[in-house]
Amino acid sequence: MPKKIKPAKFLTELRKKLKANIDEKTKKGFQRYFKSQVTFYGVKSAGVNKIAKEYFKKIESANLKKKKLFALCEELLKSGYCEEAFIAANFTYWYGNSEKEDFVTYERFIDKYIDNWAECDTFCNHTVGSFIEKYPEYIGSLKLWAKSKNLWLRRASAVSLILPARKGKFLKDIFGIADILIADKEDMVQKGYGWMLKEASRRHPKEVFEYVMKNKNIMPRTALRYAIEKMPQDLKIQAMKK
Repeated sequence: MPKKIKPAKFLTELRKKLKANIDEKTKKGFQRYFKSQVTFYGVKSAGVNKIAKEYFKKIESANLKKKKLFALCEELLKSGYCEEAFIAANFTYWYGNSEKEDFVTYERFIDKYIDNWAECDTFCNHTVGSFIEKYPEYIGSLKLWAKSKNLWLRRASAVSLILPARKGKFLKDIFGIADILIADKEDMVQKGYGWMLKEASRRHPKEVFEYVMKNKNIMPRTALRYAIEKMPQDLKIQAMKK
């Protein structure tokens, strides 16, 4: 018989494990990667992943239903700790078997709890990205995110397509999202859609270069530099010319 998970005990033990794995060097240097203040324990990425895997095995052993998994993930996200958000992102991705109704939960998690680029990217690259590959009709919803007042939903609209873009998928929609975000004032959004274009350029270098050249006079330089990062030097020079 599967061993039942008691949420309060599960979270207490997981947090105790995180605290036991604090690395002083990581703790001292963590904040430098963020412009705004973030909350963190100071656990190395490898340590966070190891703990996530250990506790996900408990979830698997308990045959935890998705509703209860999402409730656990929400408690982790509520804490405000980056490492707990990373673990929640891993749990949702590893659980798999996404269904269309899950999108509402993903959207709510991003809108309500995510407040920095690391949490946004960790959650969106895999959990939302794999969902979009399975249900591509939801790309229209990403385009709505791109128009959101919440900058993390706007970044999420782009970074959710990072892995599909790397595979050469959804080029037309990638350009559509870039069109919406193209003059965004937030550098986190500029970097997000620039990164999306960069990944798309791996399989579609000609099309992305043409897009950049057509729009370079309105694209912020931050987004432009990200978009052309993987291009040959001569094309970079052309793109950067004013």
